[in-house]
Amino acid sequence: MPQYSDDFIRNILRSTKIIAMVGASGNEMRPSYFAMKYLLDKGFVIRPVNPALAGRDILGQKAYGSLHEVPPPVDVVDIFRASEAAPGIVREAIAEKDRLGIKTIWMQLGVINDEAAALARAAGLNVVMDRCPKIEYGRLSGEISWMGVNRKLIDNRKPLLFSKGGALKRG
Repeated sequence: MPQYSDDFIRNILRSTKIIAMVGASGNEMRPSYFAMKYLLDKGFVIRPVNPALAGRDILGQKAYGSLHEVPPPVDVVDIFRASEAAPGIVREAIAEKDRLGIKTIWMQLGVINDEAAALARAAGLNVVMDRCPKIEYGRLSGEISWMGVNRKLIDNRKPLLFSKGGALKRG
């Protein structure tokens, strides 16, 4: 699993407002659906990208067929597709980078592609692989630390959340 410092992940999450989620699903049983729901609930704007659902709504958000159709701005392209699809998605993101203002390519849990990462880095983009922004947000904000996930210590104290001035409060 690629390693990233907490500061690196925290800085990306703090500066992110709009996420294009490539591979978003309208099926409430899919991980992309509940990740999208969680991130929307935390105040992120999500632009779902799924050619099969283009023009329809997912959780009240209009779905787009490709990154080319997504309106600007976009801070992060979150890839919820198989690892083999990542280089093509990154190439499309690079082509749309200036128009959308993309700063980061984020590949979900299990999505690891060194070619895609190298392409993104060569284009000046941050890269995160094999991580979920939903999980990282919860872990770094303290929201899931009561289960011992963050500090490896079981604790029943309530965390400071973003809206209450927690560690990841966004401006």
